[in-house]
Amino acid sequence: MSTTRPYPPGDLGPEPGSAGAPAAAPVGQVRRLRLSGTRGAVARARDFAREALQDWGWLPAATADQRAAAEDVLLVVSELVTNACLHAEGPEELRLRCTAKVLRLEVGDLGAGSPAPRTPHRAGRPGGHGMFIVQRLCLDWGVVRNADGAGKTVWAELAAPS
Repeated sequence: MSTTRPYPPGDLGPEPGSAGAPAAAPVGQVRRLRLSGTRGAVARARDFAREALQDWGWLPAATADQRAAAEDVLLVVSELVTNACLHAEGPEELRLRCTAKVLRLEVGDLGAGSPAPRTPHRAGRPGGHGMFIVQRLCLDWGVVRNADGAGKTVWAELAAPS
């Protein structure tokens, strides 16, 4: 994980409209999807993220770079939700937050474990590539434990397309 931002992990920096916020930061760009007990959680999460990207102007993409940025978001959503399904008793909620520069994805679950890229990464080996993909595509990612001790939120941040 990187630590190159001017604000702490788990924080996107100043709220839009506040002092120190980027001038072009969109206001109110937060989406939530409850996934607890849902069948087909990965597909629902991808569809939800795709709809948010359309509403936020990421899709339809005007350039190859913008299309690649949107596809990266959908892939990371799939990986985070899949990990919650496989390793954490299923996802509880998907949250998306978009600012002018960053899209933050958060998947809450009740699992006790912490995701980590498999090391060493072996490209030809089946399975175990999810967090390696997240690490490669994202600006930063991490895990925040719930204050009550039950579960966690796995978050990842991707750059907004230019």
